[in-house]
Amino acid sequence: MSILGIQPPGSHGPSLPGIIGNSPAMQNVYRITRRVAGTNASVLILGETGVGKELIAAAVHRLSHRSGGPLVRVNCGALSESLLESELFGHVRGAFTGAISDRAGRFQAANGGTIFLDEINSTTLTLQVKLLRVLQEKEFERVGDTSTRQTDSRVIAASNRDLMNEVREERFREDLYWRLNVVPIEIPPLRSRRDDIPALVTFFLEHYNEVNDRYVVHIEPSALQSLQDYHWPGNVRELQNYIERAVVMADGDELTTDLLPGVVTGSERPETASLPAMDIDTLTHEVVMRGLSIAGDDAINLHGIVVDKIERELIAQVLIKCGGVQTKAATKLGINRNTLHKKIKDYGLDSDET
Repeated sequence: MSILGIQPPGSHGPSLPGIIGNSPAMQNVYRITRRVAGTNASVLILGETGVGKELIAAAVHRLSHRSGGPLVRVNCGALSESLLESELFGHVRGAFTGAISDRAGRFQAANGGTIFLDEINSTTLTLQVKLLRVLQEKEFERVGDTSTRQTDSRVIAASNRDLMNEVREERFREDLYWRLNVVPIEIPPLRSRRDDIPALVTFFLEHYNEVNDRYVVHIEPSALQSLQDYHWPGNVRELQNYIERAVVMADGDELTTDLLPGVVTGSERPETASLPAMDIDTLTHEVVMRGLSIAGDDAINLHGIVVDKIERELIAQVLIKCGGVQTKAATKLGINRNTLHKKIKDYGLDSDET
């Protein structure tokens, strides 16, 4: 099931099949998606975790002339560099320990269709060179092989981080960035399209009633108000989770406020609300002073400065709480372990927090 749901019958606006939401921000996403779908241009989908980047990638593929071909999905943050290279390009027998036979990669599987590279920001600089070659030359070699193979696949990439900021921090190649960022599609966070929340809630209620054989068909006005007031750090995926939980736990046919988590209703403060390593006043002062000292294009990066500063402190805090166990910390943060490991390295947390 898509995390953005299904567009309800009778809705208005330039929506896409399989997606809920007619807020102005989403209508702009629909417009760009339809415009770019019929071309062969590379697409870079940007947005926070949980906003539905994969769904937009699927829409681009479905509306393109490649829709008869495969849509191959790869989560670049879920694998180490060596495993990801093999996953993308394939390998030959004997290329490494455990390579007992030749294996085709995802680019070969996507021939004639589309390959979706999620969490592209998690790739290493070494692998980015090889990705750039595929984008420019449409060719690659399997791991351990010398023969060159061709691929006719459209590349759609996605990132939950500001890639230009990654370029400035020398964690992402600028030439690859410009090759991927031919047409950017930025998906707004749920807190920026609160008018879409009632339709999303209705869809998720219907879906989880069906799969759980329940009949929760009403929602208490105060519960809906709490859902619309909440800031949704986990976006639509978080909303989906809470509605499923409420349907399962409900005694009657109404979703009431007591079925929602305390962080939504305001009775419980989020665990990550405080940052002991740097109090909010210090952080705000540093950000403001940094913002006053920059101008021109660098001013655009102020958001990236804030995000990086807060993310580093959050990761450090969670690592301490988890005793330095990265697997446990990754679970608590809602990201995979390889992504966390890369962030720990990028933020220089190896020596003290792990």
